[in-house]
Amino acid sequence: MGYRHGMMSAVVAVLLASTPAAPEAGISEALARERAAAVRDLRYDLVLQVPGRRTEPVTGRVTARFVLNTAGRIVLDFARPREAVRGVRLDGRDTAFEVVNGHIVVPSAASGAHELAVEFAAGDDALNRNDEFLYTLFVPARAHLAFPCFDQPDLKARYSLTLTVPAGWEAVSNGAATTRSAGEGAAATATLAFGETPPLPTYLFAFAAGRFQVETAERGGREMRMFHRETDAAKLARNRDAIFDLHASALQWLEDYTAIPYAFGKFDIVAIPSFTFSGMEHAGAIFYNASALLLDESATQNQVLNRANVIAHETSHMWFGDLVTMRWFNDVWMKEVFANFMADKIVNPSFPSVNHELRFLLGHYPSAYGTDRTAGTNAIRQVLDNLDQAGQMYGPIIYDKAPIVMRQLEMIMGAGAFRDGLRDYLKAYQFGNATWLDLVRTLDTRTPRDLAAWSRAWVEERGRPSIVTRVRTGADGRVQSITLSSRDPMGRGLVWPQRLVVSIGDEAGVTHVPVDMRSATAGVPGVQGHPRPSFVLANGGGLGYGLFVLDDASRTYLVDHIERLPDPLLRGSAWVTLWDNLLEGAIAPPVLFDAALRALPAETDEQNVERILGYTARAYWRFLSPEARQARAGRLETVLRAGLAAATTQSQKSAWFNAYRDTVVTADGVAWLERVWRREERVPGLTLAEPDEITLAMELAVREVPRWKEILDAQLARTQNPDRRDRLAFVIPALSADPAERERSFERFRVLENRRREVWVQDSLQYLNHPLRAGHGQRFVQPALEMLREIQRTGDIFVPTRWMERTLWGHSSPEVAATVRAFLASEKNYPLRLRWTILSTADDLFRASRAGATRQ
Repeated sequence: MGYRHGMMSAVVAVLLASTPAAPEAGISEALARERAAAVRDLRYDLVLQVPGRRTEPVTGRVTARFVLNTAGRIVLDFARPREAVRGVRLDGRDTAFEVVNGHIVVPSAASGAHELAVEFAAGDDALNRNDEFLYTLFVPARAHLAFPCFDQPDLKARYSLTLTVPAGWEAVSNGAATTRSAGEGAAATATLAFGETPPLPTYLFAFAAGRFQVETAERGGREMRMFHRETDAAKLARNRDAIFDLHASALQWLEDYTAIPYAFGKFDIVAIPSFTFSGMEHAGAIFYNASALLLDESATQNQVLNRANVIAHETSHMWFGDLVTMRWFNDVWMKEVFANFMADKIVNPSFPSVNHELRFLLGHYPSAYGTDRTAGTNAIRQVLDNLDQAGQMYGPIIYDKAPIVMRQLEMIMGAGAFRDGLRDYLKAYQFGNATWLDLVRTLDTRTPRDLAAWSRAWVEERGRPSIVTRVRTGADGRVQSITLSSRDPMGRGLVWPQRLVVSIGDEAGVTHVPVDMRSATAGVPGVQGHPRPSFVLANGGGLGYGLFVLDDASRTYLVDHIERLPDPLLRGSAWVTLWDNLLEGAIAPPVLFDAALRALPAETDEQNVERILGYTARAYWRFLSPEARQARAGRLETVLRAGLAAATTQSQKSAWFNAYRDTVVTADGVAWLERVWRREERVPGLTLAEPDEITLAMELAVREVPRWKEILDAQLARTQNPDRRDRLAFVIPALSADPAERERSFERFRVLENRRREVWVQDSLQYLNHPLRAGHGQRFVQPALEMLREIQRTGDIFVPTRWMERTLWGHSSPEVAATVRAFLASEKNYPLRLRWTILSTADDLFRASRAGATRQ
């Protein structure tokens, strides 16, 4: 049921032992099983005092009420030193306890109802304290960094919270605020009590407090509130209604689809500056990165769609993850796959003019392939021994590959049977926990297909198939057969059953042929006797998943004529396939780069334009040699300026302008960009907001324009929003033209306190390792690798991957590739998931460094 059989005997041994072994650091699977069997009817009453000065500790008391099914020890999780535990009382009396490996252990307690109270000083690691606000982020198992608790997903509890904060602060939590009282005097405070929540796991319990403004709206009889720190009134007014409307429509859609009403009472939204994630699904109080919600006037179509998607994603979690929660974090993908899968369904009706099949393709496939093609890929469902490694479960495989897999499952079952199976699952396990196998058993009753066998290749194993297309013709030049052959690159003999739509193009047009690929080889029906096609694109319909190896004729035709393909989905799939073939060495980077410059002016779909621009920039910085970049820079900038001028909407203009800003290197081009930043020249039809000007200033500085320091100082002075100003001030040393200053900038990151603002650190790494400074940036790669374990231990779930992505993105040299390989070779016992992180983020580096002459 989600735990390996081999672990069960160990758990039984622990339960039977007269003196159980001391709990190990983190939350082990064995400890989690022990407590899940012993503890029920859990409630927390948490009281916290938050001082106005960030240097003073947050203190509090937590009272856990629960029933022990059997007599035995009580093990709370609290990763703080012994002196942070200021008292422990069991059932109203002081009790003996030990602090061991991040746990508070009460050696023995009788079976029955208990009340365990702990006075403590909280840790700041998961409280994200700033001078004017704080917010919790407890996923996947970080609640015990702040307060003592049973920090595992299958011990759901009801929470009551009382917060004392500085006067003038607002506060929000999962439960509704029931009372508020204010103190007096110079150090005045306010105390807020929040009502008891429905059952939640620790990672979904949350609160935020600080100098927030509150917007209120009503949609469909439901009051919603948005907490924010935005100082631009026009920006707030421009976004406010859209944010509330998108949440309301997502809630209504999900209630209709699941046939289960929203279960968590009130509904609040918290927009947090520089939030680590796009969003976090705390029941009743969803936290968002403020920039993901409050868009600038210059937002692109993709940014508008991404906002709708992230809102639908987090709202979907109210059912998938919050109402029904995975039993153990090896199934964390279940909540993420359904949140992403439902989000795509929810968003579609709100944007009728958007090609949503293309949106699904471009929104999921490139990202999933970006990990799954690498030696660092992982299975969707993984083994997890301890929650201290749970953060490494996240990534493109669960966020992007899993929705592709779930779409295949829905096609196998039929949309109605799939929906009804999900309704059965949600009703059976609501307010509880379930595993992937529980869901498989539920869905299995509604389809004749063997879902367990299907799951093995798609869910339990890592990697993707390599699918080769072969076209056989006779002496008359007509087709005898077209076959698709699937191979397991890892040599396991796996077969990935899937449905494809094969696109075949010739002089008469394009034919789309469905193929149900249940075995390693499949023939394309109805092609015998037809003239030899100009191309065969095995994933022309955007349904299949894998490396689609093009035959020579198809590859040549698509490179030379891709802009002539008749519909956007076919062109989008062709671009994804061509990029894959470039990475496999079948297409020289300059050849595809030149094809992109030729095709861009003819592309009519904005989603495809942004995808091609992305591939163009990636090829330019990573896969072209410096000589090839210099030779093509003028033409690239000409094409981008022409696209900017021809774009008819602000969204389109923003996409073209951003691509120009990120790749410009010629003296004339940089000079024009500087005039735009100085407001001496404007881009007709494009309004640049404060974040745009900040990015412009940073891009000018990294290009070392003559007055780069003056530009950064002026931008700092003109930035009105205090959170954005503080972020820019932090990044400025990494932008310096002085190498010594950049080295000091990196050295800051060795101190944990300087890594607290994780997004600021990532911005700094981005510029320290910019391709224009790759020579000097090489010196940061080795120490960044050496720090990765510490980054994983102290950071949030996406931080290790982003740390390595920002470190390696600007490098393509054999020397840096050798540094990474040597580090991995020297670390024989390196944690497997961190090894995968390095291998996946270094994949482009490895491929670019091997490209050699093909980069010219």
